Amino acid sequence: MSQHREPLALLREYFGHDSFRPSQEEAIDCLLSGRDLLAVMPTGAGKSICYQIPALMAEGVTLVISPLVSLMKDQVTALVQNGVPAAYFNSLLTAAQQAEALRRGAAGRYKLIYVAPERLNTPAFLRFCQTVPIAMVTVDEAHCVSQWGQDFRPSYLKIAGFIDRLPRRPVVSAFTATATQRVRRDIMELLKLQNPHQIVTSFDRKNLYFEVQKPKEKNAALLELIQKRAGDCGIVYCQTRKAVESVCELLQQHEVPATRYHAGLPKAERLQNQEEFLFDRKPVMVATNAFGMGIDKSNVSYVIHYNMPASLENYYQEAGRAGRDGSAADCILLYSPRDVGTARFLIQQNDPVAESPEQADALRKRQLHRLGQMEDYCTQAGCLRRFLLAYFGENSPASCGSCSGCLAGWVDVDITKEAQKLLSCVRRVELAGYQPTKDLVFQILRGEKSEALALLKLDQLSTFGILDKDESKRLEAVTRRLIDRGMLQQTGTVCPILTATDRARPLLAGRQTLTLKQKRPKPRKTVRPVSDAGVDTVLFDRLREVRKKLANRAGVPAFVVFSDATLRAMCRELPTSQKAFLAISGVSNAKCQRYAGDFLPVIRQYRKEKGI
Repeated sequence: MSQHREPLALLREYFGHDSFRPSQEEAIDCLLSGRDLLAVMPTGAGKSICYQIPALMAEGVTLVISPLVSLMKDQVTALVQNGVPAAYFNSLLTAAQQAEALRRGAAGRYKLIYVAPERLNTPAFLRFCQTVPIAMVTVDEAHCVSQWGQDFRPSYLKIAGFIDRLPRRPVVSAFTATATQRVRRDIMELLKLQNPHQIVTSFDRKNLYFEVQKPKEKNAALLELIQKRAGDCGIVYCQTRKAVESVCELLQQHEVPATRYHAGLPKAERLQNQEEFLFDRKPVMVATNAFGMGIDKSNVSYVIHYNMPASLENYYQEAGRAGRDGSAADCILLYSPRDVGTARFLIQQNDPVAESPEQADALRKRQLHRLGQMEDYCTQAGCLRRFLLAYFGENSPASCGSCSGCLAGWVDVDITKEAQKLLSCVRRVELAGYQPTKDLVFQILRGEKSEALALLKLDQLSTFGILDKDESKRLEAVTRRLIDRGMLQQTGTVCPILTATDRARPLLAGRQTLTLKQKRPKPRKTVRPVSDAGVDTVLFDRLREVRKKLANRAGVPAFVVFSDATLRAMCRELPTSQKAFLAISGVSNAKCQRYAGDFLPVIRQYRKEKGI
């Protein structure tokens, strides 16, 4: 590899930054030394820089294997804007365009080529790779290789075989935003990484504000959230295609410029809607989890989950699409217990890709376990950020001070009586000769009338209907609290069975009390981080208009020209010369030469108006 230029100089020249983010330099040094790499870095941590800088320094071509064609197009567009010679090879190109891309690649026109895994073993691409020096192979979204990951893709299993067919083994790197230890082991084994250096960075995204709401009426809550953020760009995630359709229609009826995305739409419409979102013509995207993996849109200022996702991996990856440029952003989840039932049904109906029925059953149980952990996040009392980080194996302070759990305020509620009632009901169902499933116990405590309960004579138990209205609302939370304290044991995932343990005896005997943390009736107003300090909105809007015109002229999304964070930096620094403009974070040499003449006059006029 040629190392005539220092990585930091290339970072400044091509990407406009004066320093690396945490772990970027470590990853770059590893690849430049010729060693394989596995890097787990959260969305927005700057993974792409870790392989793009070494690619610029390498003698040969770097292949970037990516699962989504939209991601490739966005990243290549951004690289070309920065003066980096790059291309993509996927189904967006016609056969003639694919042949031309490979011809240019063979002529040394590109340093990076993005390719879909399905294209790796096509005859034309294989011939290209066997005649052109391949310096590095980077696997993006590497968790897709593992059946234990949240986005398993069988095509990823063919990557190792493709690398084996190259005349000379290149340096191989694998990047992902979320991966448990089990998934990391799969990545190293299935991609045949050789003694890889491992980097697992902090998952903490300090610019993100996390909040869980439990609204009585989701549509009203959603409308209020979005209308307060009018003009901002955001994503609304829904659990099903049907929900996407109804939510998108709701927003459009209230004059919110929204579009939709799910796997049931024709491909042409999906691509068109995605483009509407990327180009800010429709700044609100309503979608299932089919949308977003690898979407490199930097100016998403909020992500709202209309329904609870099926796992914390999914949630953190989807929420992490907000605030990618480092600006403050909101991640808000609208929780309802019905979401849990829907998610459980979808898991049970889905047939996992597996080698045997036993493996499929194990995968399904793993998915149900993840669902339970996701539900715990939505219903636990305390710091949401701490809960998320703990899930990914990271220690953090008891309070972050910037999530709804920390800012809303909590009080201790005595739940001793309802806990005693619940434990008594479990034991009475057992004494009646039946298994106390959670659903059955809840029905009895709430006094629900059904033929099944009457037939089993369970409506005659002394615990039938003994909970009042407020106690009934807290049943899930009380059950979880008893499980956490070891007084209640839950076994099974499809129909969980409850069993009282010996540790429950003091509570049942009245020798012990139990409390539960709940939000104050009138929580303190939450405060999200501020990224607009020192930014005059008048100038910011003027710069956004300039950016919009330039983007339209170039046929690229606005954030490809400059991110919102870079525009805010211009507002703070107020550069008037090319040298000062180039010093702004996010302004590369190519962008300075291309755009300084458009932005500097606007800034100079503003300074003149303000007498600066």
